[in-house]
Amino acid sequence: MIKTLSYFITKKSVLMGTLLGVVGLSVTLTPGVSHATTMTQSGALGLSGTISVPPPTQAATITIPNNGQTLSGGPITVSGTCPSGLLVEIFSNNVFAGSQQCSGGTFSVKTSLFSGSNQLEASVYDALGQSGPASNMPTVQYSSALFSPLGPLLTLSSSYATRGANPGEILSWPIVISGGTGPYSLSIYWGDGTQPQSQAAPFSGNVTIAHTYKMSGSYNITIKATDKNGETAFLQLVGVANGPITPAGSTSSSPSTSNTSSVIWWPAAVILPLLFVAFWLGGAHKLTSLKKRLDSNSDRLQ
Repeated sequence: MIKTLSYFITKKSVLMGTLLGVVGLSVTLTPGVSHATTMTQSGALGLSGTISVPPPTQAATITIPNNGQTLSGGPITVSGTCPSGLLVEIFSNNVFAGSQQCSGGTFSVKTSLFSGSNQLEASVYDALGQSGPASNMPTVQYSSALFSPLGPLLTLSSSYATRGANPGEILSWPIVISGGTGPYSLSIYWGDGTQPQSQAAPFSGNVTIAHTYKMSGSYNITIKATDKNGETAFLQLVGVANGPITPAGSTSSSPSTSNTSSVIWWPAAVILPLLFVAFWLGGAHKLTSLKKRLDSNSDRLQ
């Protein structure tokens, strides 16, 4: 079976896309506490600083499906245990297949697999993009007998496992449709209690979806694609509305008591003018001292 390799999103490209989204953002972290978010704020200037924290030391564990299991039919669910508060990214044959922020020590990601053999892996990342130890890597067999004669299997992917924007601003997200037969219909569940968004895509390839979150928080996003033959594919992602982080899927705007991220502006407004004045006063003092010495030397010579 022919697969469109140009659309495959590898672990390295997903991590690079995630890290690029952090440029221009000041983040404050509590030492020893991690929370997996990626937030962007375009056109912003300010002081930025990061408190170093050690990388995750605990790996995620895939408990479903089991190693050697044979699966068929529609999309499957990959689930298991994980360190709470970290971002869990699922890969199949080293290709990004979905993400979820670990909550309560567990994760559950609905995804689509490739026809044939699939080696699964769950990677965990903290807010600085530091990865934890490798998970177990069960290998499963997948067969989509109902639609296999119609062409390559329908799949969804993205270069971003998590992405963010300010509340009230548009969060845009590029995804990739490959396989199946167009036209395609997308249903996007943004995780904030709003009605599912419908979007048409006449052809496979790059598609951009967009949404505006009203309140800060972390949200589990589920995208379902259906082609003209009724074949379906799923992709789960994590969206962030910048500000105090609330549990994934929550619509509450109350600040979190443990993990927070914020853009810091007031230090720049206070410190920069003080630095300018300090430099100016220092220069003026040196000039005055030099003038006094020259005057003193001149008096002695006379």
